[in-house]
Amino acid sequence: MTGSLRVTWVILRTCIEERLVYRADFALGTLFRFLPIVTQIFLWGAIFGVGTDHEQGDIEGYSYQNMVAYYLLVMVGRAFSSMPGLSSGIALSVRDGTIKKYLTQPIDMLGYLFWHRVAHKLVYYIVAGGPFVFVFWLCRDYFPGWPNGITICAFLCSLAMGFLLGFLIEALIGLVAFWFLEVSSLLFIYMMLNFFLSGHMIPLDLLPTPVFHAIEYLPFKFLAYTPAAIMLGRYTHAELAEQLLIELAWVVALLLLNRLAFQRGVRRYGAFGG
Repeated sequence: MTGSLRVTWVILRTCIEERLVYRADFALGTLFRFLPIVTQIFLWGAIFGVGTDHEQGDIEGYSYQNMVAYYLLVMVGRAFSSMPGLSSGIALSVRDGTIKKYLTQPIDMLGYLFWHRVAHKLVYYIVAGGPFVFVFWLCRDYFPGWPNGITICAFLCSLAMGFLLGFLIEALIGLVAFWFLEVSSLLFIYMMLNFFLSGHMIPLDLLPTPVFHAIEYLPFKFLAYTPAAIMLGRYTHAELAEQLLIELAWVVALLLLNRLAFQRGVRRYGAFGG
Protein backbone atom coordinates (compact mmCIF):
# COMPACT_ATOMS: atom_id res chain seq x y z
CA MET A 1 0.00 0.00 0.00
CA THR A 2 1.45 3.36 -1.03
CA GLY A 3 1.82 6.26 1.38
CA SER A 4 -1.17 8.20 0.02
CA LEU A 5 -3.42 5.14 0.11
CA ARG A 6 -2.29 4.37 3.66
CA VAL A 7 -3.14 7.92 4.76
CA THR A 8 -6.53 7.69 3.04
CA TRP A 9 -7.30 4.38 4.74
CA VAL A 10 -6.31 5.74 8.16
CA ILE A 11 -8.52 8.81 7.68
CA LEU A 12 -11.48 6.71 6.52
CA ARG A 13 -11.11 4.13 9.30
CA THR A 14 -10.74 6.81 11.99
CA CYS A 15 -13.79 8.72 10.76
CA ILE A 16 -15.88 5.54 10.63
CA GLU A 17 -14.90 4.68 14.20
CA GLU A 18 -15.77 8.22 15.27
CA ARG A 19 -19.18 8.05 13.63
CA LEU A 20 -19.98 4.62 15.07
CA VAL A 21 -19.66 6.10 18.55
CA TYR A 22 -22.85 8.05 17.80
CA ARG A 23 -24.80 5.25 16.12
CA ALA A 24 -27.79 5.69 18.47
CA ASP A 25 -28.04 9.33 17.42
CA PHE A 26 -27.82 8.20 13.78
CA ALA A 27 -30.65 5.69 14.31
CA LEU A 28 -32.91 8.27 15.97
CA GLY A 29 -32.16 10.85 13.29
CA THR A 30 -32.91 8.28 10.60
CA LEU A 31 -36.28 7.50 12.14
CA PHE A 32 -37.33 11.15 12.13
CA ARG A 33 -36.16 11.61 8.54
CA PHE A 34 -38.88 9.22 7.43
CA LEU A 35 -41.66 11.30 8.99
CA PRO A 36 -41.86 13.88 6.15
CA ILE A 37 -42.68 11.12 3.66
CA VAL A 38 -45.78 10.32 5.74
CA THR A 39 -46.98 13.92 5.36
CA GLN A 40 -46.23 13.77 1.61
CA ILE A 41 -48.37 10.63 1.23
CA PHE A 42 -51.33 12.33 2.92
CA LEU A 43 -50.74 15.63 1.09
CA TRP A 44 -50.66 14.11 -2.38
CA GLY A 45 -53.49 11.78 -1.47
CA ALA A 46 -55.58 14.88 -0.81
CA ILE A 47 -54.40 16.55 -4.05
CA PHE A 48 -55.23 13.48 -6.14
CA GLY A 49 -58.46 12.97 -4.23
CA VAL A 50 -57.58 9.38 -3.33
CA GLY A 51 -60.57 7.57 -1.91
CA THR A 52 -63.08 10.23 -3.05
CA ASP A 53 -65.54 10.46 -5.93
CA HIS A 54 -63.30 13.03 -7.66
CA GLU A 55 -60.04 11.09 -7.79
CA GLN A 56 -57.66 12.38 -10.47
CA GLY A 57 -55.96 10.03 -12.90
CA ASP A 58 -52.62 11.78 -13.14
CA ILE A 59 -50.93 15.19 -13.09
CA GLU A 60 -48.42 15.85 -15.88
CA GLY A 61 -47.80 12.12 -16.23
CA TYR A 62 -47.55 11.47 -12.47
CA SER A 63 -50.11 9.20 -10.87
CA TYR A 64 -50.59 9.20 -7.11
CA GLN A 65 -48.42 6.07 -6.88
CA ASN A 66 -45.71 7.70 -9.03
CA MET A 67 -45.70 10.77 -6.78
CA VAL A 68 -45.21 8.73 -3.60
CA ALA A 69 -42.47 6.70 -5.29
CA TYR A 70 -40.86 9.96 -6.45
CA TYR A 71 -40.62 11.32 -2.91
CA LEU A 72 -39.21 8.07 -1.59
CA LEU A 73 -36.51 8.16 -4.28
CA VAL A 74 -35.85 11.86 -3.61
CA MET A 75 -35.25 10.93 0.01
CA VAL A 76 -32.57 8.48 -1.15
CA GLY A 77 -30.99 11.09 -3.43
CA ARG A 78 -30.95 13.69 -0.66
CA ALA A 79 -29.39 11.18 1.72
CA PHE A 80 -26.45 10.95 -0.69
CA SER A 81 -26.13 14.62 -1.67
CA SER A 82 -26.87 16.48 1.56
CA MET A 83 -23.79 17.63 3.48
CA PRO A 84 -24.99 19.09 6.80
CA GLY A 85 -22.39 21.22 8.53
CA LEU A 86 -19.75 21.08 5.79
CA SER A 87 -19.86 24.74 4.68
CA SER A 88 -20.26 26.11 8.18
CA GLY A 89 -17.48 23.84 9.46
CA ILE A 90 -15.00 25.07 6.84
CA ALA A 91 -15.96 28.70 7.51
CA LEU A 92 -15.55 28.20 11.26
CA SER A 93 -12.10 26.67 10.83
CA VAL A 94 -11.07 29.71 8.77
CA ARG A 95 -12.42 32.15 11.37
CA ASP A 96 -10.96 30.50 14.46
CA GLY A 97 -7.64 29.56 12.88
CA THR A 98 -7.95 25.78 13.19
CA ILE A 99 -7.51 25.52 9.43
CA LYS A 100 -3.78 25.93 10.11
CA LYS A 101 -3.57 22.23 10.95
CA TYR A 102 -4.20 21.45 7.28
CA LEU A 103 -1.60 23.98 6.17
CA THR A 104 1.19 22.80 8.49
CA GLN A 105 0.69 19.05 8.04
CA PRO A 106 0.99 16.93 4.87
CA ILE A 107 -2.79 16.45 4.68
CA ASP A 108 -4.95 17.90 1.93
CA MET A 109 -7.91 19.64 3.57
CA LEU A 110 -10.42 18.94 0.80
CA GLY A 111 -9.25 15.33 0.56
CA TYR A 112 -9.60 14.85 4.32
CA LEU A 113 -13.08 16.39 4.38
CA PHE A 114 -14.10 14.25 1.41
CA TRP A 115 -13.16 10.99 3.11
CA HIS A 116 -14.71 12.23 6.33
CA ARG A 117 -18.01 12.60 4.44
CA VAL A 118 -17.59 9.19 2.80
CA ALA A 119 -17.24 7.69 6.29
CA HIS A 120 -20.30 9.62 7.43
CA LYS A 121 -22.40 8.26 4.57
CA LEU A 122 -21.14 4.69 5.03
CA VAL A 123 -22.13 4.68 8.69
CA TYR A 124 -25.43 6.39 7.88
CA TYR A 125 -26.40 3.67 5.43
CA ILE A 126 -25.20 0.89 7.72
CA VAL A 127 -27.55 2.25 10.38
CA ALA A 128 -30.33 3.38 8.04
CA GLY A 129 -30.24 0.39 5.67
CA GLY A 130 -32.81 -1.61 7.65
CA PRO A 131 -35.37 1.20 7.97
CA PHE A 132 -34.92 2.14 4.29
CA VAL A 133 -35.55 -1.43 3.14
CA PHE A 134 -38.57 -1.74 5.44
CA VAL A 135 -40.16 1.53 4.24
CA PHE A 136 -39.57 0.68 0.57
CA TRP A 137 -41.03 -2.80 1.16
CA LEU A 138 -44.15 -1.25 2.72
CA CYS A 139 -44.47 1.10 -0.28
CA ARG A 140 -43.57 -1.50 -2.93
CA ASP A 141 -46.99 -1.21 -4.58
CA TYR A 142 -46.31 2.44 -5.39
CA PHE A 143 -43.46 1.52 -7.75
CA PRO A 144 -44.10 0.46 -11.35
CA GLY A 145 -41.67 -2.46 -11.06
CA TRP A 146 -37.98 -3.16 -11.51
CA PRO A 147 -36.37 -1.08 -14.28
CA ASN A 148 -33.84 -2.56 -16.70
CA GLY A 149 -30.14 -2.88 -15.96
CA ILE A 150 -29.14 0.28 -17.84
CA THR A 151 -31.57 2.35 -15.80
CA ILE A 152 -30.32 0.88 -12.51
CA CYS A 153 -26.68 1.56 -13.46
CA ALA A 154 -27.59 5.13 -14.44
CA PHE A 155 -29.41 5.57 -11.12
CA LEU A 156 -26.37 4.39 -9.14
CA CYS A 157 -24.06 6.65 -11.17
CA SER A 158 -26.36 9.61 -10.55
CA LEU A 159 -26.33 8.92 -6.80
CA ALA A 160 -22.52 8.73 -6.72
CA MET A 161 -22.12 11.94 -8.72
CA GLY A 162 -24.88 13.55 -6.63
CA PHE A 163 -22.73 12.89 -3.58
CA LEU A 164 -19.75 14.53 -5.32
CA LEU A 165 -21.83 17.52 -6.41
CA GLY A 166 -23.28 18.04 -2.94
CA PHE A 167 -19.82 17.88 -1.40
CA LEU A 168 -18.19 20.20 -3.94
CA ILE A 169 -20.94 22.83 -3.85
CA GLU A 170 -20.96 23.07 -0.07
CA ALA A 171 -17.17 22.97 0.16
CA LEU A 172 -16.99 25.86 -2.32
CA ILE A 173 -19.44 27.88 -0.21
CA GLY A 174 -17.31 27.18 2.86
CA LEU A 175 -14.13 28.31 1.07
CA VAL A 176 -15.74 31.70 0.45
CA ALA A 177 -14.90 32.32 4.13
CA PHE A 178 -11.32 33.06 3.05
CA TRP A 179 -12.72 36.32 1.69
CA PHE A 180 -15.78 37.07 3.84
CA LEU A 181 -15.22 34.95 7.01
CA GLU A 182 -18.99 34.50 7.54
CA VAL A 183 -20.99 32.43 5.02
CA SER A 184 -24.24 31.83 6.92
CA SER A 185 -26.27 34.19 4.70
CA LEU A 186 -24.85 32.64 1.54
CA LEU A 187 -25.53 29.17 2.90
CA PHE A 188 -29.13 30.11 3.73
CA ILE A 189 -29.69 31.34 0.16
CA TYR A 190 -28.16 28.15 -1.20
CA MET A 191 -30.36 25.96 0.99
CA MET A 192 -33.49 27.81 -0.15
CA LEU A 193 -32.54 27.49 -3.81
CA ASN A 194 -31.49 23.89 -3.34
CA PHE A 195 -34.78 22.90 -1.71
CA PHE A 196 -36.76 24.21 -4.68
CA LEU A 197 -34.42 23.70 -7.65
CA SER A 198 -33.32 20.19 -6.68
CA GLY A 199 -36.86 18.86 -6.96
CA HIS A 200 -37.14 18.26 -3.24
CA MET A 201 -40.28 20.41 -3.01
CA ILE A 202 -42.07 19.25 -6.18
CA PRO A 203 -40.98 17.33 -9.30
CA LEU A 204 -39.27 19.84 -11.56
CA ASP A 205 -41.23 18.77 -14.64
CA LEU A 206 -44.40 20.03 -12.95
CA LEU A 207 -43.03 23.57 -13.31
CA PRO A 208 -43.98 25.70 -16.33
CA THR A 209 -41.97 24.65 -19.38
CA PRO A 210 -39.96 27.92 -19.65
CA VAL A 211 -38.96 27.67 -15.97
CA PHE A 212 -37.99 24.02 -16.33
CA HIS A 213 -35.83 24.76 -19.36
CA ALA A 214 -34.19 27.67 -17.50
CA ILE A 215 -33.01 25.44 -14.65
CA GLU A 216 -32.50 22.22 -16.60
CA TYR A 217 -28.74 22.63 -16.94
CA LEU A 218 -28.08 23.87 -13.39
CA PRO A 219 -26.41 21.42 -10.98
CA PHE A 220 -29.20 21.47 -8.39
CA LYS A 221 -31.53 19.01 -10.11
CA PHE A 222 -28.86 16.30 -9.98
CA LEU A 223 -29.00 16.35 -6.18
CA ALA A 224 -32.49 14.87 -5.94
CA TYR A 225 -34.70 15.11 -9.02
CA THR A 226 -32.51 13.31 -11.56
CA PRO A 227 -31.98 10.04 -9.60
CA ALA A 228 -35.71 9.81 -8.92
CA ALA A 229 -36.64 10.64 -12.52
CA ILE A 230 -34.22 7.99 -13.78
CA MET A 231 -35.79 5.25 -11.67
CA LEU A 232 -39.30 6.30 -12.68
CA GLY A 233 -38.41 6.04 -16.37
CA ARG A 234 -38.73 9.75 -17.16
CA TYR A 235 -35.67 9.57 -19.45
CA THR A 236 -34.94 7.54 -22.55
CA HIS A 237 -31.58 5.76 -22.75
CA ALA A 238 -30.19 8.52 -24.99
CA GLU A 239 -31.36 11.16 -22.51
CA LEU A 240 -29.77 9.18 -19.66
CA ALA A 241 -26.35 9.44 -21.30
CA GLU A 242 -26.83 13.16 -21.89
CA GLN A 243 -27.89 13.83 -18.29
CA LEU A 244 -24.99 11.86 -16.82
CA LEU A 245 -22.50 13.68 -19.06
CA ILE A 246 -23.87 17.05 -17.95
CA GLU A 247 -23.63 15.93 -14.32
CA LEU A 248 -20.05 14.75 -14.84
CA ALA A 249 -19.17 18.10 -16.42
CA TRP A 250 -20.48 19.88 -13.33
CA VAL A 251 -18.43 17.60 -11.06
CA VAL A 252 -15.24 18.40 -12.98
CA ALA A 253 -15.98 22.14 -13.11
CA LEU A 254 -16.76 22.35 -9.38
CA LEU A 255 -13.66 20.31 -8.52
CA LEU A 256 -11.50 22.79 -10.43
CA LEU A 257 -13.27 25.74 -8.78
CA ASN A 258 -12.71 24.24 -5.33
CA ARG A 259 -8.99 23.77 -6.00
CA LEU A 260 -8.69 27.28 -7.37
CA ALA A 261 -10.61 28.81 -4.44
CA PHE A 262 -8.50 26.92 -1.90
CA GLN A 263 -5.20 27.93 -3.50
CA ARG A 264 -6.21 31.58 -3.81
CA GLY A 265 -7.70 31.58 -0.33
CA VAL A 266 -4.59 30.17 1.31
CA ARG A 267 -2.47 32.90 -0.32
CA ARG A 268 -4.49 35.62 1.36
CA TYR A 269 -5.17 33.76 4.62
CA GLY A 270 -4.25 35.81 7.70
CA ALA A 271 -3.99 32.99 10.28
CA PHE A 272 -6.89 34.19 12.40
CA GLY A 273 -7.28 32.67 15.85
CA GLY A 274 -4.86 30.94 18.16
